[in-house]
This record gives sequence, structure tokens and C-alpha cells, in this order.
Amino acid sequence: MDELKATRLEKLNKLKAAGMNPFPSKVPRTFCLGDAKASFVEYEKAGKEVSLAGRIMAIRGQGAILFAVLYDGKGKFQAVFKKDELDEKLFQLFTETIDIGDFISVTGNFFTTQRGEQSLMVKSWTIATKTLLPLPEKWHGIKDDDERYRKRYLDILMNEELRDLFVKKSKFWDVTRNFLKDNGFLEVETPTIELTTGGAEATPFKTHHNDYNLDVYLRISIGELWQKRLMAAGFPKTFEIGRAYRNEGSSPEHLQEFTNMEFYWSFADYNDGMDLVKEMYRKIAQDVFGSTKFTTRGHTFDLADEWVKIDFTEEIKKQTGIDILSASEKEMMKKLQELKVTYEGENKERLIDTLWKYCRKNIAGPAFLINHPLIVSPLAKSVDGKQLAQMFQPIIAGSEVGRGYSELNDPIDQKERFDTQQKLVDKGDTEAMMADHEFVEMLEHGMPPTCGFGFGERLFAFLADKPVRELQMFPLMRPKKEGK
Repeated sequence: MDELKATRLEKLNKLKAAGMNPFPSKVPRTFCLGDAKASFVEYEKAGKEVSLAGRIMAIRGQGAILFAVLYDGKGKFQAVFKKDELDEKLFQLFTETIDIGDFISVTGNFFTTQRGEQSLMVKSWTIATKTLLPLPEKWHGIKDDDERYRKRYLDILMNEELRDLFVKKSKFWDVTRNFLKDNGFLEVETPTIELTTGGAEATPFKTHHNDYNLDVYLRISIGELWQKRLMAAGFPKTFEIGRAYRNEGSSPEHLQEFTNMEFYWSFADYNDGMDLVKEMYRKIAQDVFGSTKFTTRGHTFDLADEWVKIDFTEEIKKQTGIDILSASEKEMMKKLQELKVTYEGENKERLIDTLWKYCRKNIAGPAFLINHPLIVSPLAKSVDGKQLAQMFQPIIAGSEVGRGYSELNDPIDQKERFDTQQKLVDKGDTEAMMADHEFVEMLEHGMPPTCGFGFGERLFAFLADKPVRELQMFPLMRPKKEGK
């Protein structure tokens, strides 16, 4: 690599000696390469001279004629360098100084080759950026995952499928945003730094606010307790799309930083929420992927099918024989050991969650999981006073891809549930929910009946059938050791 860099530095100096700045601030460019084909016939017929610019992705030919493929992120286009069409010194300079990976600007006229390929016959050229290191080998790219994630710019450049996925991911959020706005939701922004983290059960990142001399946390949900305050403030429908942070383990399916969406809808309950979510997921699938049918994680499902409702307690009982509403912690631990399932924590909430995670992998969906025990849903209303929550989760490919509630708005009940969660915190449960007494005070002033729901980029990963880490443009990496 050092030898390659030294050779390219020599070429850079040769460009300078020829009067070309290897890193100009601007070069001639009539339009992007994506528009070149659309304008080709008009400009070829009129004999108009045009300038194109891009990165050289391939060079072929030898002697008196060379073919270079340019790419600018919008498209590719072929530039032809012919010795008798170009100043001899410029032709020689190109052959002696230009490498695959360099950025150049070419000026000339459109023409069609004998093979029928739309091309540009180059009359002059100039360097746009001289590269000092080569691109990965075209057909193999970067195979090592650590190297791919560190040099994501090269991975994306050389992998068209990955590039297309990131374009789809952007559209995924555009469709979500537009769907909610079309249904009367107002987009809002809520704090990402909080005194207490609410809206989910997860270990937060902790930091310090110097000016206030306070320990604070990065949010673990997309403003759940803040958006509910907006319901009390009189906004009927709100949503936010933003980043959340959870200080948890890394895996292909878990990230510490990710994008989520949450909406809140006053005078609606979880049944209304299920109807809207079903419509939204179908819209996302059709507009982003062009289909409602998917094969993911070994499961095949169609979002256009009927969404069955699965009872949380009954499904666990059916698959494991355990009635989680009456079973003791010891009975649950024994069953998990029989099933050879690893579990963390011996409190009832964690054990129930682990049993469910064992069961969910067998459900292809689409389905809604309902009737969760209240103990795993500290912010949801109960079902007719039972120890079950008005909560729903869309299930596809053996996993939950969203969560919604008929939101709890009884301040007395909410305080009691916060107190229960606080006991778990005091016992060392880092994922238990922190108590927010100012939120309880808001409920005492009154919040209307509300449905809340959220999902994250994990849904996109499931529909794309890719690990969620693979769909992060720049995943967090450990620092590279010096000299390696």
C-alpha cells in the first residue's frame, strides 16, 4: 500500500508540473451523469459540447483509444479518449497520471459507439480529485466485516445493492412520515437529553450536564412521556422520528443508537391503533418494496393477509405448558432450563419476557400480540380491570416489530406502577423504568384517552431481510489499534 501511495504521489506531482491543480474547488460540469442519457439525443443532434464529471470506476483499452466509465452517484457514463481527437499532451498526461478511483471532468460531444453505447468523445479533460489510495478490487469488494464497517464509504461505493438499500431506507422513513401527516398527525421534536428515561425498559447512556451540574441520560424512547404531555396540551395527534440510545449489548439485531418513530393519538385506543398500524405497514411495504409478500428469517408472510390476534398468555401456555399468570418464578426458571434457554435475572418480569422470546420465533405473522401481563407493560391501561394490558405488538418473521398501548392516564395507577418499577431499579435491574413524578403530576391535570405506538428501523431490516447492523451507514466501531 505504501508503494502504491508513493506511485500516486509521483503522478500527483506530474499533474502539478503540467499546470493542473490535483484538488480544484470546481470543475466544468453541464449536468449530472443521471441526466446525461436523458439529454443525449438533444445534445448529440445539435452537436452541443457538454462537460461531465465523476469518479473513474473502470478503464479499458490501450494504445490510441481508451474507454473510461464515470460514476457520480446519480449514474454511470462512458467517456472515450482517442489520441487523434484529443491534444497529444493531454492524452499522454491522462495515460501517465490517471488511475481508477480518480475524479475527472471531461468535455466533448455525445456520440454512439459501434456497439450502440451512448458515450462522450473527449476533447479536453481536467483532474477533479487525485486519489492517493486505490479502490477495492471490483468483483470482490471488501470481505472482512470489520474493514467494511470502518471503510463504509468504500463498501457503499463498490456495493450497488447496499447503496440501493440505503436509498430504500430513506424512502421507508419518507413514506412513514407522509402517511402520518396524511392522517392528521403533527410532527414534533422532544428532548434527547433527560433527567429520567421513560417510555421503555432499557439501560440508558449516562452523561453530565456541566452548566446545570446534573447527571442526565440520553433518551431510550422517542419522547413518549413528552408526547403524552402534548396530548394534555391539546394536540390531538403527534409523532416524532428520531434517534434513541440504549446502552446494551451488540449483535447483528441490536444497536446502541438507532432511529425510531412514535405517534400519539388522543381519543383513540389500542384497537384504533391496530387498524392504523396495519394500514401503515401495508403502505410502507408496497411503496418501498413494491410488494406486501416477504420471505425473512426463514418465514414467509403477506402483510395483505388477515392479521390474526395472538393472546400472550395463551401462546406461552400452548408452546411451553406454563401459565405465566399463576406460575411461580421457580417454575418458570425450571421450564427455561428444560428448554435450554439462557436467561438473565430471576424476577417474574424478566422470566416472562424470556419465555415469550422463546415462543415468538415460531410465529410467521402477520399478527398482533395482545393481552400482555401488566407487569411487562407499566404504561398501558388494563383490560377490564384484569392483570392484562391493552397493549399490541405487530409480529412478523418470529419477532415483534413495534409496540402500542391504550396509554395509562390514571395518575394513581401510574404512580403505583412507577413505584413497582423503582423497586426493581433499587434491586439492580438496569432496564427497569425510572419513576417520573412530574409526568404523574401532568396526569393529575388530565390527559385524554390516548393510543400510542412506536416502531424502529428494525422493521425495515426485517422487510429487507438484512441484519439491522448491516443497515447502519456508519456502525459504532472500537478504536483501531495503532499500526494495525
